[in-house]
Amino acid sequence: MYYIGLDIGGTKCASTLGKIENGNIEILDKEYFLTANQDPYAILGKFSVFIEKHLNKGLKGIGVSCGGPLDSVKGIIMSPPSLPLWDDIEIVKYFEDKYNIKTHLQNDANACAVAEWKFGAGQGTSNMVFLTFGTGFGAGLILDGKLYSGTNDNAGEIGHVRLTKSGPEGYCKVGSCEGYCSGSGMVRLAEIMSKQKSLRSSYKEFSDTVGKDNISAKTISEFARKDNKFCKAVFKKSGEMLGRTLSLLIDLLNPEKIVIGGIYMRAYDLLYPQAKRIMERECLPFSLGVCEVVPAGLKENIGDIAALSIAKGDF
Repeated sequence: MYYIGLDIGGTKCASTLGKIENGNIEILDKEYFLTANQDPYAILGKFSVFIEKHLNKGLKGIGVSCGGPLDSVKGIIMSPPSLPLWDDIEIVKYFEDKYNIKTHLQNDANACAVAEWKFGAGQGTSNMVFLTFGTGFGAGLILDGKLYSGTNDNAGEIGHVRLTKSGPEGYCKVGSCEGYCSGSGMVRLAEIMSKQKSLRSSYKEFSDTVGKDNISAKTISEFARKDNKFCKAVFKKSGEMLGRTLSLLIDLLNPEKIVIGGIYMRAYDLLYPQAKRIMERECLPFSLGVCEVVPAGLKENIGDIAALSIAKGDF
């Protein structure tokens, strides 16, 4: 009934106590702390303090959500780029040896996919794709009613797919899906598009107002809604490339739903119309006809609920 979720991010970590019963999930306690420059075992110690606070509740499981690469079968975190000190950390063994509580590890995109499938916008589906669209861009896949993670946990790395020969860099590859459809990618896309002669004056108006150091997906979206020509053009391009990416996924996987979090969830009105136009042009009509593209239903709570969803282990 009671579960612990541990979400490990490059900037911050979260510990969550949740109650899962009759298909419903309730967050009962939550704590955050910063990740940066801390030894991994110091962070595991902070997680342990939170777990021990709730041991008297008879915890049924612990779930760990973390960026990859990792080995979910062996329960090892293997040097994620955002966690430079985390080299082959046997995190599942650490908690199972310490507390004798079943512990599960999944990468963050997979964990979010399970959360949306079980408790969010993907409830009732058998074939669903979750896309992160945050700092990076990755996918979690629910296929034939279960999580599909691939041969060595690398399924769903759609962000690495190249869409164009040149363009903004993401996932160490120019012109990639992540280059066009992520927060960091959109900043690089804005830099490239600022050199277009037709957009220079509106770019200058935007950058002079917010300051070049404050250009982000958030500030671009704010000015796009104020009808700034440059910012609208950046979102138009990102939305078109999202449409191309979605078309690939729809034709390849034939899902019932594609659920998208992060920036898409906050800027649905700016991205979806552009993506829809491309999908209607590129997709197989019968596949597009059975697929709905929606924002994440769990909204800003998705990270906390993702780790808790993994704790239950029924994926």
